[in-house]
Amino acid sequence: MSLLYPRLLAGQAKPLFDEYRELSIVDVARRVDVSHPSAVYVATGGDRIGTEQLWTLRESVVDLARQAGFPEESDRTRNADFDLRLAELLHSQMNLVPAEAASRDLWAFLGLVLLPDVAFWRYPRPPRDRVLGTDLTRHVFGRLWWRAQLVYSPGDPSPYEALGILGEAAFDQIYARRAALGGSPHLVKAILRVWNELDLKGLNQRETLQDFLKRLLRLAPFVLFDGIEEETLDSELRAVARESVAALLHVKHGESPESASVVEEHLATVFAQSSQDSARGPAPDETPVERAWPAVEAVAVPAATTASTHVTTGLPEPSRVLSSFEVCSGSGAQARGLEQAGFRPVLLVDRKAHACWTIEINRPEWKVVCGDLLHFDPADHPEVQGVDLFSAGLPRIKSAATTKRHDDEEERAVLRQAVALVPQIRPRAVLLENMSDLVEKDDFKNERTWMEAELRSAGYRVFWKVLDAADFGVPQHRKSGFLVALREPYADRFVWPSRTVLRVRTVGETLGPSMAAGGWPGADAWVRGAWHPAPALVGGSDRRGGADLGPTGSKNAWKQLGVNGNSLADHLPDADTPLTEQPKLTIAQTAMLQSIPSTWQIAGGKTAAYRQIGNALPPPLARAVGEAIATALAG
Repeated sequence: MSLLYPRLLAGQAKPLFDEYRELSIVDVARRVDVSHPSAVYVATGGDRIGTEQLWTLRESVVDLARQAGFPEESDRTRNADFDLRLAELLHSQMNLVPAEAASRDLWAFLGLVLLPDVAFWRYPRPPRDRVLGTDLTRHVFGRLWWRAQLVYSPGDPSPYEALGILGEAAFDQIYARRAALGGSPHLVKAILRVWNELDLKGLNQRETLQDFLKRLLRLAPFVLFDGIEEETLDSELRAVARESVAALLHVKHGESPESASVVEEHLATVFAQSSQDSARGPAPDETPVERAWPAVEAVAVPAATTASTHVTTGLPEPSRVLSSFEVCSGSGAQARGLEQAGFRPVLLVDRKAHACWTIEINRPEWKVVCGDLLHFDPADHPEVQGVDLFSAGLPRIKSAATTKRHDDEEERAVLRQAVALVPQIRPRAVLLENMSDLVEKDDFKNERTWMEAELRSAGYRVFWKVLDAADFGVPQHRKSGFLVALREPYADRFVWPSRTVLRVRTVGETLGPSMAAGGWPGADAWVRGAWHPAPALVGGSDRRGGADLGPTGSKNAWKQLGVNGNSLADHLPDADTPLTEQPKLTIAQTAMLQSIPSTWQIAGGKTAAYRQIGNALPPPLARAVGEAIATALAG
């Protein structure tokens, strides 16, 4: 019988987290318990775990931690070994079913009640998601249980042996794509088996894995991986891996006849450990064997630095393709606008799995790192050095006068990290986007002062500006604050963009055709009533906000336009919708109000998708600022 664990709800977990961050490990250890007055159980099926069982689990985990140096400081090697052993222990001893393990509140209980000392030892002063469980791919304990769940082979003598095949960063690449790939233990085990066969000396393993997973991601809508037998699946994955390796080798060695033999020799080395028949692709004079699914076109395109490597996107080819590196990329809307301005990203970074997947779906040739910016080391990514533009859509911070203790500490840490990256990577230009208050309000004077001082000391001249997306063709009054910084001589040539439209489209004009598409008889009258541009969409955050149009003030503004902002709709109004009903917006309609193209697919459920859209910088505004920067760089 599976076990049910106590759950610590967010309202009780957050105060504990804020308190424990300020304590020593010794002091945190004094708070350890097997119960909490606010803990609850949810009947997902199973027996409630007993007090003695919880103490036993704690003792087992603490024993492992002591072997890794707990409670003293550890090191990267011992931490990695501790994680592997802890993954096996948690999965084998907790007796959880996946439905129970999917509860964020369960892992918050472990991180803040049963094992807080171990949690805060493993990640000193951790970001919230490491302990609160807001993202299970990052929780100190939850991520390890799920990692073991996906590789567990009950019939094997060593059922957790595959845990050691990939490191955490590589495994997270799979799990971040869990909606299409990481949710299938059958597929994950096959990926690990095939990956373990490859000899990747001389190749960038991270790039190879990314390319391999992107090819699988593109196949996911058409292939039922769980329906393919193990041997056949392994054979097909080897073929996909061969395509990835071949693409990277051709990029490295070129396409000349002389390089062809070099590529073939390297391929033979990479796949030497695989079965000769299944791993060795057909020789040039052999008839290819029919594949279970079609080959995927190459997606391992290096960072574009010349027009010849431009990826076809339907956009006009700029005279010179500029390189960019973007962090806090979100749905990729800002990068999409910068792409139109002539910038091609060498790398994008975001910590949200759904956001990373959105970018990969729409631009599989872009390289994406799905991870925390606070742990990003540019030394691991030499391609970002000296890019033309470093850009970021940073999370919103609060003024020191209004924020509660630690309420926006993570956001401020990300802001500091983004500014600190500039002197390390030395881009020609910097573009940081945030709320308009950061630029205009006296409450943020200290933030502007230290940011400008840091960038000036690195040799940049700084420009501040608030721009309204409505002035650039977006049917929404949405003000964004910008910091642009350029080195000389480019700074002398920089001029902020001017508005590109004289009249802003209204909500009715923008959404009228979609409101009428289902035969709603009230559509025409609704269009006449929605005669203003939209108020700013509010995307919310992990800590607050769901699939609705924002706080009370925002909802009231939408009500004046005939829109019910209390939630989002699953479908458009139809012939049966009452004539005078105030319709809700669909996810697709919110994207239209942000001027995100209908072809730009947004990954995730309703809340995850809306957060990506609502927090995005509209592409037309990103393009306008990007073009101003590109003009300055061109001279």
